[in-house]
Amino acid sequence: MAPSSTLHRSVATFARTINSLDTTTITIAQNPRSFQFRQSRKLLSLTPPLAMAASSSSTQSPLQNVSGVDATAGDLNVFQLVQSHQEKAARLPPIEEVRTVLDHSLRGMLSTFSQKHEGYPSGSMVDFACDAYGSPILAVSSLAVHTKDLLANPKCSLLVAKDPEDRTDLIITLHGDAISVSEKDREAIRTAYLARHPNAFWVDFGDFQFVRIEPQAVRYVSGVATASLGSGEFTKEEYRAAKVDPIYQFSKPIASHMNRDHAEDTKLIVQHSTSIPVDFAQMLDVDSLGFYVKAGCKGDTFKLRVPFPRRAADRKDVKTLIVEMLQAAKA
Repeated sequence: MAPSSTLHRSVATFARTINSLDTTTITIAQNPRSFQFRQSRKLLSLTPPLAMAASSSSTQSPLQNVSGVDATAGDLNVFQLVQSHQEKAARLPPIEEVRTVLDHSLRGMLSTFSQKHEGYPSGSMVDFACDAYGSPILAVSSLAVHTKDLLANPKCSLLVAKDPEDRTDLIITLHGDAISVSEKDREAIRTAYLARHPNAFWVDFGDFQFVRIEPQAVRYVSGVATASLGSGEFTKEEYRAAKVDPIYQFSKPIASHMNRDHAEDTKLIVQHSTSIPVDFAQMLDVDSLGFYVKAGCKGDTFKLRVPFPRRAADRKDVKTLIVEMLQAAKA
């Protein structure tokens, strides 16, 4: 067969294969959000990396990245609006965000060195609370497999997801050594643990004891499975010196109030602050520099960072700032 004929048949076969695909996916590698456009059913997926996380190596324009994709001008416009705003949106420093999220988290995946299956890791879901220095505190039973593992080898890790339902959000892994809490510190540790887990009556059972994981290194990753992958690592000294954001502790009552009584106001604030024509905006959490929302636009759902005009001094000041932002949005 002549070379030209072979080439013609190969090109035709390739064309038929492409045309037969139900879905063609193109990922736009842009920091700080990742987008996917599907021809068969349009999907816009935005995922927030940790503040100041490593940027994507690609800086191509969105128009270059979606060449050949049947995306509407509206899709690209939303992408450009999000990209322009989110790159500049004020956030907590990475170490402060990691320290804050860990301090307010309640559950994680503990990994130990298995004694039963030598050489293999073992995982357990555990409740925890952090002490004043950010060290996770566990209440463990002598009957538990992970307790026996820790007694034989105290080296372990604790993985915590900021949003367990969203694997593209912040994920933290703390590596450390599990140390039994001394009798003189037990009451203070018990108080700290019960403050986070008030119904944990079993901590007073005879087979339970408290252990503290002394951090050796803390890693974070965000934007998993997107083009906005960011990661970093901190030493135990850096982590121990980091501060917990003082406003984050009020996230639940503030967000609940706004979502229940002021949903339209939140939407107006987001529209005005970001210039993104969102159809709805649900507040997720709040810190000194701003808040995150879960928003929707043209059938797509994503998370957005909305910064305050200035740093919030206290909980009352958060209300003042939100009122100012709403007044500006309505002006």
